[in-house]
Amino acid sequence: MTTSNSSERRVAGISDQAVLAKTGKTWSEWIAALDKAGAASMDHPAIAKYLSSELQVPDWWSQMVTVGYEQARGRRQVHETARGFQITRSKTINVSAARAFKAWSDATVRRRWLPDPGLTVRKATRNKSLRITWTDDNSNLSVDLYPKGDAKIQVAVEHSGLKDARQAERMKQFWSAALSKLKTQLEDRRPATR
Repeated sequence: MTTSNSSERRVAGISDQAVLAKTGKTWSEWIAALDKAGAASMDHPAIAKYLSSELQVPDWWSQMVTVGYEQARGRRQVHETARGFQITRSKTINVSAARAFKAWSDATVRRRWLPDPGLTVRKATRNKSLRITWTDDNSNLSVDLYPKGDAKIQVAVEHSGLKDARQAERMKQFWSAALSKLKTQLEDRRPATR
């Protein structure tokens, strides 16, 4: 659990205000309630099921409250999931979805901003998403493109299957830098055609 002051408490990356607004309880209240319910001896699925079934917490929020509880009780590290570690990064770029997609799907264009670590695009939905195997360590990338207007796109990267917290932190920094480079590359290069 991290705190800078009581009004800005964050657990699992979510503020007290956000969890209160969506679930009716603050993080301190959730942690106390789950302790009282015996969650310390439950696994992740059992806690999430208890929150959803017994307390009618919406599915996504039951997962987030479970992760927050596990982190607060030292049972889960930051970025840890049931299948290893995972990070997410995103960047809004002033280009069309087609240009952003090409920057990922075309190996020649991709090498201009991303040194090729050896990756395999397993599945691609034109101008929307790519599913990629990062072959250096056989982890996975999900790249999603969310339109934010006619010529603006949010590029969201989720890198999962990372082996530990150190690698997750390293990849978090890597993707922050890579997406900044992608933004510069795409916004500085104005194509003759789209």
